Amino acid sequence: MSEAPPVRYRNTVLYDRGGQRTTGDILLHADGSWTPSNGDEDVMEDLDGSKRLITRSFQNWHTHLAMQLNARDFSDGFPLHRWLNEAIFPTESRITPEYVRMGSRCAAAEMIRTGSSFAADMYFFPHVTGQVLNDAGLRGLVGGPVSDSALPSHPDAASALGELDGLLADNDADALVQYAIATHSVYLCSEETLRKASDLAEKRQARLHIHVSETRKEVADCHAKTGLYPVEYLDSLDFFQPGTICAHASWVKKNEIRLLKEHEATAVHCPSSNMKLACGGTLSLPAYLEAGVDVRLGTDGAASSGNGLNMQGEARLATLVQRHDHWDPTLLPAVEAMDLATKGSRDWAVWNLDDVRMRPRGRSDNRHLANLIFNGAECLDLWVNGQALRRNGTTLTVDETAILDEIDEAVATYYDGVE
Repeated sequence: MSEAPPVRYRNTVLYDRGGQRTTGDILLHADGSWTPSNGDEDVMEDLDGSKRLITRSFQNWHTHLAMQLNARDFSDGFPLHRWLNEAIFPTESRITPEYVRMGSRCAAAEMIRTGSSFAADMYFFPHVTGQVLNDAGLRGLVGGPVSDSALPSHPDAASALGELDGLLADNDADALVQYAIATHSVYLCSEETLRKASDLAEKRQARLHIHVSETRKEVADCHAKTGLYPVEYLDSLDFFQPGTICAHASWVKKNEIRLLKEHEATAVHCPSSNMKLACGGTLSLPAYLEAGVDVRLGTDGAASSGNGLNMQGEARLATLVQRHDHWDPTLLPAVEAMDLATKGSRDWAVWNLDDVRMRPRGRSDNRHLANLIFNGAECLDLWVNGQALRRNGTTLTVDETAILDEIDEAVATYYDGVE
């Protein structure tokens, strides 16, 4: 199948990785590359880019997408253990594939509206979420939850792993959506479950996704039970496979960070979630970078994060919390924050330079990324794999109006009788 022709933006500004800025006429190619335009190429669209800023699209590396349905401001003010046991687990016990479909469609709409093209998800009925993302034209690494409790989609961990075995067998490296194994945590997964999940990941050459060292209580409980801290414990089980996604990874020791590097793991910084739930600590970026660990950025679920999937806001908060925690105003400047939030992106987001939040542009026209990271901007266009998911401020691949109606009706039913 031939690749779609490129898109031309005339008289525009493009930033690629490392803050590399290019101005003029630009071609965006479906394979994720860009080249200068001579003006005579065969293009899919020829667009005026004079009031637009082009960047890599955001990548959200830890999500629970369908929580858009069950949790905006739900249980606000709860500590993590109450939030899980009194709010989330009881309501999730009633979740159905249809609820997941509606919640995921709402999440897809928010991702597109805010310039994100990828999510590494962890939620029930993963085949439903995967289909929603695919239909919306978004990329995803969709993890099916595995644990020894709180599994409304399966009677036990073995059943969940059985479903995942089938999904993983069909993984296609060229597809927009792939599947992963989302073992919840060391406190909800037995040693046997963790070992079986790792074995399946090795068998299918798949990625694992797990919450790691999110709170002091998790760390203390793991040490009291096993004599090891969570990363050490997982290492002792030979759990890690290359590319294992470790969400939060906040309360860790330096030897654990070195273990993550040794196992080629990915650590996901989730500052808004950690701060909203008052976990008392967030991932220490300088220590991870010094060790050479692959670090990404994620919002977590709408229930526990800043109530959404806005990666621009997450990048801003990451910058602020890293500087605050380390007493260092030089940490994570806008260029580096943008690289962290877009790492791995093969797609393009196009922002409105006439948005008041993007002004002034600076004496030498050099404030684009700082304005975007610290102030935000309207996403006008989103290009994924050569397809326009959003154009001129209108989302094309999901019906936002229909989603709003169905989500309100669903919540009214879902929370009937729940305080």
